[in-house]
Amino acid sequence: MARGDEPLLSQGRPSSDHSDERSVEEEDALLTGQKTQQPRNYGWASWREIGLFAWATIATALVILFAILYSHQQQTSKPTPSGGGWKNGRPTGKRNLIFMVSDGMGPTSLSLTRSFRQTESGLPIDDVLVLDEHLIGSSRTRSTSSLVTDSAAGATAFSCGQKTYNGAISVLPNHDPCGTVLEAAKRAGYMTGLVVTTRITDATPACFAAHVNHREEEDRIAEQEVGEHPLGRVLDLMLGGGRCHFLPNTTDGSCRQDDRDIVDLAKTNGFSYVSDRKGFDGLNFGSNVKLPLLGLFASTDIPYEVDRRNMNDIYPSLDEMARTALAALQSATEDSDKGFFLMIEGSRIDHAGHGNDPVAQVHEVLAYDTAFASVLDFLDQDDVEGVLVGTSDHETGGLATAR
Repeated sequence: MARGDEPLLSQGRPSSDHSDERSVEEEDALLTGQKTQQPRNYGWASWREIGLFAWATIATALVILFAILYSHQQQTSKPTPSGGGWKNGRPTGKRNLIFMVSDGMGPTSLSLTRSFRQTESGLPIDDVLVLDEHLIGSSRTRSTSSLVTDSAAGATAFSCGQKTYNGAISVLPNHDPCGTVLEAAKRAGYMTGLVVTTRITDATPACFAAHVNHREEEDRIAEQEVGEHPLGRVLDLMLGGGRCHFLPNTTDGSCRQDDRDIVDLAKTNGFSYVSDRKGFDGLNFGSNVKLPLLGLFASTDIPYEVDRRNMNDIYPSLDEMARTALAALQSATEDSDKGFFLMIEGSRIDHAGHGNDPVAQVHEVLAYDTAFASVLDFLDQDDVEGVLVGTSDHETGGLATAR
């Protein structure tokens, strides 16, 4: 064949004597689904690719292995500022735990408060609460007796880690008492405290330091909180309201059913006692506190924040009490290898919801947000390892913000 008559793509391409046979094999493979057997020719390029792949696999495995070993070494041997670390997968060293409860607060409470704050203060629509910046999820709550838990069953779940019936104060459905995280902390050598804006004998604080069959047994709760308790005194600090349950019914301002003087019992058990704004101010935000301390600043509940702020010379705020408690417990544990457990409750968010009082509710949420921010500041500045856990037990009042 003349060169000019050769096929267009045949130039420079060697011909194969077996090309017809190969075409037949390929047709059979297409019809039968069986692969044709091609001879493999491993040249230098193939071996180079195999070597590079093997090296990359081994290098990746080594990097992962070293990362795991380094992380484990950091957790088990690196000391924390408070001398803590990890041993056998468990944390060691001094630590503090602050547990905060926004009683009765739900997502709509936050939404209304956020919008109110933006409008009142002329803030942009993307301005958020401190709480918003630390929201990591939500929880579903219920009790063993109702789809809607009350504060007693909710706080028992928080303190004991077990479900119970509405109204129960750290007792199970069979009325057996359950050990609380506060009691466990005290037995382990930690200092403990409660800060609330309702009665210190109310359901949430009671569930951390008392055991009764029903939340209405506040006289008995008061007795247990000052040390008439199966484990002895488990509390080092209490700040809130509810003075009437500590006074004998022979005195003005008492709501007890008997003539027992629980303030006197507290003093017998070593408590120092303050009952008014002057006494609170004398604590000097925790620098002048003698523990154990009982501070009862209202006969029943401390007024709603929207009203209390106009009576600041009579009642301390949640933020003031929280900062005082933190400083007092920090000072008391300064030379100890144990830290403290403190429960802080924004108690009256719940009451405002029950009362369908949106004005009171937004100001209670704002007061709680301020206290939350103060706890964060404390943890940032403290040398001791600490953790803040904040949650709500339920929502109240059916608040809605739709048109």
